[in-house]
Amino acid sequence: MRKNLAVFFFFLTIYFFGQQKITGKTLSENDMIVASVLVVNISNDQKVYSNSLGEFSIDGSEKDEIRFVKKGYERASRKVVDVESSMNVILVRIPEEIEEVEIISTTGDLAKDSKRLTKIDKKEQLQKDIGLPKPPEKPREVPAEVKKVLLAAAFGNVNVQAVYDLISGKSRRQKRWYKYEDMQDDILWIRKRIDDDDFVKDGIPAERIPEFLEFSFIIKPEIRSYVKAKNISRVMFNLESVLPIYVDRLKTNNNIVDKK
Repeated sequence: MRKNLAVFFFFLTIYFFGQQKITGKTLSENDMIVASVLVVNISNDQKVYSNSLGEFSIDGSEKDEIRFVKKGYERASRKVVDVESSMNVILVRIPEEIEEVEIISTTGDLAKDSKRLTKIDKKEQLQKDIGLPKPPEKPREVPAEVKKVLLAAAFGNVNVQAVYDLISGKSRRQKRWYKYEDMQDDILWIRKRIDDDDFVKDGIPAERIPEFLEFSFIIKPEIRSYVKAKNISRVMFNLESVLPIYVDRLKTNNNIVDKK
């Protein structure tokens, strides 16, 4: 028993006296100090943090694995080669995704540019602030599709109503009507957020505003995707680029009518 205890204390003494201080510094890729890095000796489970100067000191010995952990940085590991040498560790920052920055050109008209850049969808903002659910989508009958009807028929499941809708042209009329409805909804969404005066002062008669918006959807289809995304600033930016084209055509048509 005494012999076993003696052996135990002998190895314990070797272990503790064999441990030395591993010192070093935690730095960034630009040689800047990185403070409060968790330093862990995997071999003896000791833990310390680097100080405000990035310096650390931890018990260890040769061949120990030292691990470095810091939020926002990639985890690093180093093997102790020489306990007498300082261990400077470079921590690599993890790239962070940032929200896309939208660069919008200006027109030179301060009043117009400031209004376009600060335009806020008050209704959307209110819903977001108080947590209101989005309104349910309008119920619609799904138009019959040729592929689906043929596929169902191949498995012996003939949908008589769907076949009739295809033959009679009902399905085609439904699709056209839904496209028209969606376009009118997009026009209404824009008109609720942009005053008619903004169009009129740029040369578009009030009664022609819906026509101008339809024209804009054809020239720049991406406008409707911005409507869907509720991005009124981007909608306004694209409408302004189409506006001179429409006004020129309007003037040309008016001149032709006057000559007649």
